[in-house]
Amino acid sequence: MFRRTFWFTAGAAAGVWATTKVNRKIRQLTPESLAAQAANRAIEAGHRIKDFALDVRDGMAQREAELDEVLGLNADPELPPARRVAALENGSDPKHDKNPQYSKNPTYVERSTYSYNRNEDH
Repeated sequence: MFRRTFWFTAGAAAGVWATTKVNRKIRQLTPESLAAQAANRAIEAGHRIKDFALDVRDGMAQREAELDEVLGLNADPELPPARRVAALENGSDPKHDKNPQYSKNPTYVERSTYSYNRNEDH
């Protein structure tokens, strides 16, 4: 009697366990669940890539500092001298029209009104 009850209970428990396991697997294979899993994996991959990029950036900065120290570039760099704007002199001068020497070697005007403003209307 106890043996039959034991096997009946064991069979019922195995059936409930198997049914629960199959239902979970079916829910995991629905399109919505698959899309959510793919999105979660993509987010995790993005975080891993971001962490890798940050590690690379830190390593680059550290190596650059080491190279600067070895090469003695730690001092404040001097800025290059300011560039002067030089524009061609206006070609309406009569000496430019008559003498070919001036057309080969244009003269420059140091303080011109030429603007480098990219946003200026043309």
